[in-house]
Amino acid sequence: MRKITTIVAVFCSAWAGLAQNINDVADYGATSINGSARYQGMSGAFGALGGDLSSININPAGSAVFNNGAITFSGTNYNNKNLSRYFNNYNKSNENDFRLNQIGGVMVLNSTQKNNNWNKVSLAFNYEYLNNGDNEFFSSGISNRSIDQYFVNNANGFYLNEISALPGETIPDAYYEIGSDPNLGYPALQGFLGYESYIVNSLDEDNPDNTSYGSNVTYSSINQEHFYSKRSSDSKFTANLATMFNDNIYLGANLNFYNIDRERFSWLYEDGYNENSNIQSVYFENLLRTFGNAFSFNIGGIAKLNETVRIGLSYQSPTWYNLTDELQQYIETDAYTDNNLEYVVVDPRVIFVFPDYDIQIPSKYTGSLAMVFGQNGLLSFDYSYQDMSKAKLKPGSDPYFASENNKISNNLKAVSTFRIGGEYRIDRVSLRGGYQFEESPYTNENTIGDLSGYSLGIGYNFGAAKIDVGFSQLERDYSHQLYDTGLTTTSQIDSKLTNVTVSATINL
Repeated sequence: MRKITTIVAVFCSAWAGLAQNINDVADYGATSINGSARYQGMSGAFGALGGDLSSININPAGSAVFNNGAITFSGTNYNNKNLSRYFNNYNKSNENDFRLNQIGGVMVLNSTQKNNNWNKVSLAFNYEYLNNGDNEFFSSGISNRSIDQYFVNNANGFYLNEISALPGETIPDAYYEIGSDPNLGYPALQGFLGYESYIVNSLDEDNPDNTSYGSNVTYSSINQEHFYSKRSSDSKFTANLATMFNDNIYLGANLNFYNIDRERFSWLYEDGYNENSNIQSVYFENLLRTFGNAFSFNIGGIAKLNETVRIGLSYQSPTWYNLTDELQQYIETDAYTDNNLEYVVVDPRVIFVFPDYDIQIPSKYTGSLAMVFGQNGLLSFDYSYQDMSKAKLKPGSDPYFASENNKISNNLKAVSTFRIGGEYRIDRVSLRGGYQFEESPYTNENTIGDLSGYSLGIGYNFGAAKIDVGFSQLERDYSHQLYDTGLTTTSQIDSKLTNVTVSATINL
């Protein structure tokens, strides 16, 4: 069994280049429609409706719309299809994932006192997965830029003895010592990997004070392959309290507790260098795990203006994340050493644990309008507003986070989200449909494009129980930059997510 050693970084600024950045902040702020089949079948347009366990995500007053207690269970099949374009070469990826993604319950307490305008109190809970399944893509193409400059850029500025194994020191020991030094940190670790795998060469090997490095790679063009996968088990538990006043006003509040558990794995392989290149191939992989927790709260209200028209208004507080990152790295090369082609492996066998940090995602406001046509059906519309330029990485006193926060304020913008949904009832059968549009959080929409999608659904009411099926499909384009420095080329990703959800609701 391979022994893994864990080391802990001391200062945030020491790991600049790996730390969460503007792209990760935008990801945490992105909206995803999960939950019950009815909720998904109407594209989540439930802010003025309620009466569904997942609707309290939008407006916590929605649980007071229930006339009786209920429990809902949901399972979803997620299908992620990605088409990647890298230097005019196209690759397709397809990932399927099934999860029991939602369980919730509500208890309704009706008032027994006469002349009491507070007619009803509801207590509810809801547990949901937050992310739309696992996702991955593969890119390949003929590139005009190598991974070598990534390692050269990180190595420059460090003394040779700071990014190399000392005499008698093993690779794991050297990696451990570099990672433990708060004055070195992540850039030095990358310089170390490049130097020990022979990608990086000191410009003056005999000078211990040398801080300048070059590349052992020569090429005119190279073959590159890149793989990226994301595995996520993020979840949210919501505790809800709501009440009804005078038969036409509903008020509610949520406390939301999040559990974050994400894993991102990537590798890069390249070959096709010049025949006289000291390096003939490179394979470099990274495994980054992020875990932690978060908290937010919601307040909201629904008003029945008459038997047909309802309006809703809700506020979601900022979401406060506290997170930790762990990193494992590995690199191998085919390199000429002493005129012999050798297979070089640099496997530190170390888990690098970074300091805890915080992300604050801005608050969100939602206004809603619904028209209910008795027992025949309904139409519903939601509009949400969230200013992502106000997102923050903390501690803000850290130089790296201060730089990223400046990028966030300059490159992210306010996001408007539109959702419309409808339901038509034929006796015990309900037919549903919806549409969603969410603006890109970037001022430059090439980084992440707008999100759009539609949904369909059907349900059958047995009286004591209900079965619902929902189908939704979302599309969004975005750019994936391979590395933060040196090899900054991008893969263009056309992403299509298809969800099929089945829910069972038992009335109590």
